[in-house]
Amino acid sequence: MQKQYDVIIAGGGLAGLTLSIQLKKANPTISILVMEYRDTIAPVAAHKVGESTVELATHYFREVLDLKAYLEEFELPKHGLRFFFNDGKKDELSNRVELGPRLKLPVPSHQLDRGTFENFLEKHTKELGTEFLLSARVKDVEFDEAGHTVIFNHHDEEKRLKARWVVDATSRYSLLKRKLKFEKKAPHDVNAVWYRVKGVVDIDDWSENKEWKNFLAPKLRYLSTVHFIDKGYWLWVIPLGSKNTSIGIVADQDIHPFDTINTYEKAVEWINKNEPQAAKFVCPPKEELLDFRILRHFAHDSGRIYSSDRWAVTGEAGAFLDPFYSPGSDFISLNNTWLSDLILRDISGEDITIRTQIYEQTHLRWFESWLPIYQDKYKLMGSSQIMVMKIFWDWAIYWSVPCLLFTNKGFTDLKVLKELFVSEDGVGRKFQNLNKRMQDLFLQWLPYENKIFNNRYIDPFDLMYMREFQEGIEVQHGSSKALLVKITSNVKMLEQIAAEMFRIISNEVKGTPSDMKVNPYTISLTEEIDTTSEFALPVDESIKKDVSVMWFSQKK
Repeated sequence: MQKQYDVIIAGGGLAGLTLSIQLKKANPTISILVMEYRDTIAPVAAHKVGESTVELATHYFREVLDLKAYLEEFELPKHGLRFFFNDGKKDELSNRVELGPRLKLPVPSHQLDRGTFENFLEKHTKELGTEFLLSARVKDVEFDEAGHTVIFNHHDEEKRLKARWVVDATSRYSLLKRKLKFEKKAPHDVNAVWYRVKGVVDIDDWSENKEWKNFLAPKLRYLSTVHFIDKGYWLWVIPLGSKNTSIGIVADQDIHPFDTINTYEKAVEWINKNEPQAAKFVCPPKEELLDFRILRHFAHDSGRIYSSDRWAVTGEAGAFLDPFYSPGSDFISLNNTWLSDLILRDISGEDITIRTQIYEQTHLRWFESWLPIYQDKYKLMGSSQIMVMKIFWDWAIYWSVPCLLFTNKGFTDLKVLKELFVSEDGVGRKFQNLNKRMQDLFLQWLPYENKIFNNRYIDPFDLMYMREFQEGIEVQHGSSKALLVKITSNVKMLEQIAAEMFRIISNEVKGTPSDMKVNPYTISLTEEIDTTSEFALPVDESIKKDVSVMWFSQKK
């Protein structure tokens, strides 16, 4: 081993490995050492969440890291996110309201077998020239302008190595967060348990209803990330490339306490009570499990992410929100993109002080802006109509802004970041405020909406604006100005969608006219709306039509 590395990464999981590959792809001469505490290859059934990717992370893996060929050969394609809502009985899958795409999506994504994937990443980064040290548990870091000293145990012997940059990718061990005391709680108390079972679990086999089974092409439901949801929880079923299946329960502590699911025996009892049909297919004898893991109060924030003193955190060593909508790999993709840009610029001799501050501010603000999507929202999961509206809204904001920014390299463009995340009156702040108002609206709606629905299929691509947002993810806009123009246009469309959603909800709850004028930044079911406001928003007829497609409470 050499005397000093450009970068030492503490942790050889998904975040650390992908960072090393990103750095090596950009600069093959950079010297990197990854330290991993395990002493063997990653087990195929890895004790980790993050098997389901969505569009942003998929672009990162396929295009930024150039792993498209591997993913298409060895990991499963994913057919979007699929949701089944409470029909009052949960004993026949074909009776439940189902939300998900009917056809193959234009933008690809994947189901990842984390053990297999991480073993490939380790092999690949070594081929690129990264050094990789097993049985290395980092204990401490001594910071010095001339080079940081990493103190670690290797085969029960304490050793020291120097590096220009030290990156904490130790997941929840959070080495630097604990050392430098920038831990920060996240106000979102949700727990998870998950396990992997041998063999394929195909939900198409759960029903004898031929019409329902034939409504989608074979294997499209199987290749989805499947969610069974009701008040306070969701149960996932995810296929893996190893031909095994991942099963997980994610539940709000106040509604489904942790001590009701924190052993396999309790989890089986819980699934039998809450998802009786699923229990017949996802609860094998304990000896047939590949693993079982519990994670209490998994959401956590961070006071710091990047430092111009040449240290940083990535992955769960920093901040983590919630696995609903599969955003974990997205945050790793963003985290590593900001961090690799800082490291590469610093090594080339650039002063990164200002850029570091902007990236950290953007990262922390992004976490803050995404929190309302999850905080207190598990209580909505028992309401099919609210959740349909919310899921479509959440997908719309995700595809129209962060995905587009990422594929167009907007997150490392200072002109774009200044407008979106630094300026207090820019379109980014407008986007954040609009989302917060909509998330509040969904909570305000809850006391008025308790209908039970069944026998409905809802496809996001029946809505023109949803198709436009998703298909636009990979469109390249060529310049900072052009990208900002498109983002601004998308936010204006989101404003119209928000206004139309409120009109429909308000008409249902309060009997207010469906053609009322409303400013989307004042939407509320508990306040009077100034219909003469100069900010009243006209809504395009196509958006009115699209939003009405989501509204199914009046359908027979």
